[in-house]
Amino acid sequence: MSMDVGSKSVRSDINVTPLVDVVLVLLIIFMVITPMLQRGKPVTLPEAKHVSTLGKGGDPILLSITKDGRAWLDGELHSKEELKDDQIATEIQLELQARPTVPIMVKIDRDLEYKRVREVVLEVSKTHVMGVSLAASKVDEKEAPAAPGQKAEGK
Repeated sequence: MSMDVGSKSVRSDINVTPLVDVVLVLLIIFMVITPMLQRGKPVTLPEAKHVSTLGKGGDPILLSITKDGRAWLDGELHSKEELKDDQIATEIQLELQARPTVPIMVKIDRDLEYKRVREVVLEVSKTHVMGVSLAASKVDEKEAPAAPGQKAEGK
């Protein structure tokens, strides 16, 4: 048995084990952090074909209305705090005093009765803010069902 001690050949094999370890750690980190990125209470948003994005102004003040009709405010001063109807306008005003140029976004569950939506929007309008955005999820026009009275486009 002889060993070639003086050989200085270069190994061109790539050691994949450290790469796989790093990728798995990153995957776990993203799986843990991603659910935390959603602000406001989780609601099922209504679907719309034409959705615009928010303009400038930074992170919006979020007012979420859940399926059971409860209102939750998520802003700089409030972190997922439940509000009664008579508190909505005053608490949004406090948020706007802290950050006056920030837009307001209202996330309303799609299964909520329209009467409750109207009540919340009327409360928000008491703040005399220039604009309020309603959150919606964008629907791909190819997958959208045809409206009543319209013919569905076929292949």
